[in-house]
Amino acid sequence: MLFSKEFIENVWYTKHPLAYLLLPLSWIYTLFIVIRRLCYQSGLIAVNQIDVPVIIVGNISVGGTGKTPLVIWLAEYFKEKGFKPGIVSRGYGGKLSGKTQQVRPDSDPLLVGDEPVLISKRTSCPVAVAVQRRKAAEELIEHRHCDVILCDDGMQHYSLARDIEIAVIDGQRRFGNKHCLPAGPLREPVSRLKSVDFVVSKYIAGRHEYKMEYSYGDLVSLTEPNRRISVSSLDGQSVHAIAGIGNPDRYFSYLRNQNIKIIMHEFPDHYAFNAEDLKFNDGLPVVMTEKDAVKCTAYANELHWCLPVTATLPDSFKYRLDALMKDIIDGQKTA
Repeated sequence: MLFSKEFIENVWYTKHPLAYLLLPLSWIYTLFIVIRRLCYQSGLIAVNQIDVPVIIVGNISVGGTGKTPLVIWLAEYFKEKGFKPGIVSRGYGGKLSGKTQQVRPDSDPLLVGDEPVLISKRTSCPVAVAVQRRKAAEELIEHRHCDVILCDDGMQHYSLARDIEIAVIDGQRRFGNKHCLPAGPLREPVSRLKSVDFVVSKYIAGRHEYKMEYSYGDLVSLTEPNRRISVSSLDGQSVHAIAGIGNPDRYFSYLRNQNIKIIMHEFPDHYAFNAEDLKFNDGLPVVMTEKDAVKCTAYANELHWCLPVTATLPDSFKYRLDALMKDIIDGQKTA
């Protein structure tokens, strides 16, 4: 297939000649996004202020970079510090439009998006999705008394004022050919990173970047969440490995490195699973990511398991985050 995921990534992450042919379109796109950002910065387009600190977690590239595990980490970190964090999201992949929707662990991911449901399940924090993230934030502040707002994937949502920006990048894939869409994978030029407060890099960190690492937990049963087994218990076995996430290579590699014989089933990011997608009729275990699991629980049986992932950040990241939050609260905003 000409425009398969593999073909597009080959164009974006190698010196493919098609990328050069698409450069004029990338220049037009880049000009548009630069002008758009300048309009917000100059006040030509209104920026909505929120009464509590707002932390944006986003990226400048297309595809999964690890934003959701970082949002979960931040929510847990602020809870430990005595804050009442609330999380807002666009709910990408869901069918929500118009009004704000509160998200619970049992919300329908097809309506509100898979990532908000996962965040709600993992953090037990108030979560809301809306096209206009400002409205979602204001409702969390008014009705759930949140005193810090975490915005998942809101870096290009300039209508919401932000106090801290955290850009997440994939330390292995980096920025590909460094071109903006459609010639390359970037939503904004690499120079955009000079204006953020943190650059968090998954797996491998460069200079002035904070390294984010993942640790994998025991497998969790989709039918009995309190039932867990170690990944090592599948040593030497054949397993169906399902992934509908942006960049699943590390997930598949981890399972292989545990001496598991995986049968790969890769789906598009935010894929809407159905019962037939999970039927293999061979009695083998089926392992999937947490993000996929929230959409598959209704179809699950005792063979279905998910693999939890937890982000870890260095102490240097925590120290700087604490310092910025103190400055914001003492000097600009009070919850």
